[in-house]
Amino acid sequence: MIETNALTKSYGPKLAVDHVNFTAKPGEVTGILGPNGAGKSTTMRLIMGLDAPTSGSATISGKPLRDHDAPLHIAGALLDAKGVHPGRTATSHLQALAATHGIGNKRVTEVLELTGLSEVAKKRVGGFSLGMGQRLGIAAALLGDPQTLILDEPVNGLDPDGVMWVRSLLRHLASEGRTVVLSSHLMSEMAQVADHVVVFGKGRIVANASIDEFLNNGTTRTSIVTPQAEELARLLSSPEVTVQSAAAGALTVTGLDAPAIGEIAAKHGLVLHELTPLKTSLEDAYIELTRDHVEYQTGAAS
Repeated sequence: MIETNALTKSYGPKLAVDHVNFTAKPGEVTGILGPNGAGKSTTMRLIMGLDAPTSGSATISGKPLRDHDAPLHIAGALLDAKGVHPGRTATSHLQALAATHGIGNKRVTEVLELTGLSEVAKKRVGGFSLGMGQRLGIAAALLGDPQTLILDEPVNGLDPDGVMWVRSLLRHLASEGRTVVLSSHLMSEMAQVADHVVVFGKGRIVANASIDEFLNNGTTRTSIVTPQAEELARLLSSPEVTVQSAAAGALTVTGLDAPAIGEIAAKHGLVLHELTPLKTSLEDAYIELTRDHVEYQTGAAS
């Protein structure tokens, strides 16, 4: 289990992580979301003890990672896939890590096989593709067979088969009762793998909920097909409700659910050919929530 308590990190006047509190539980995949510069990677580094917090704390299995006798057996992390000496082979890199904890070559061979790197095990890492580097980083994270995994953008650079493999791996690890934390900008992947999401915005947590709760709290959207679209749009429009014309006789309504729309249509004798609630996607909910928390705004093209 990972727990943070008022975790804070400042770099001079910049507050990168601002009193962050969340728990990542065993048996779950916890997804970390947020715009660039929101504090996600810094928080992961603080949890792993690679940076010291300005104040607050982060613990894994009840205490800071540095206080455990064998950290590789407690937590494994992929935070920077490029953090490997390019002159080393995949095998020699993993053997060097293994030697710090008395881990034998058998385990090195196992994680190379698990991550699909057996055929390139003797090649120098400097010649690896981005996807191969990611696989090596995951192999290193798994080396100590840890109970906690922290992975920053683990599918970056992977092909579709590799993405599916990571998805299956993370679900399997969680099913074994391990704590799995990952960040990703691929909303489709996060929606399929995460049980719980923690959303960062400008160093603070702006949402902390199960994936179902997060999606259900999104904006209500409904698709309508009616021969009286113009009249219905006029009846539905209000400061709290947005009505958009999708096509001839088709409307998309935001801010009002299907039963309420149906009641209004019936009250005024309007015919509805279709009334369909639209499920909020993770991407829609995320964009809506973080709209005001993006540090680097882009302007309209001129």
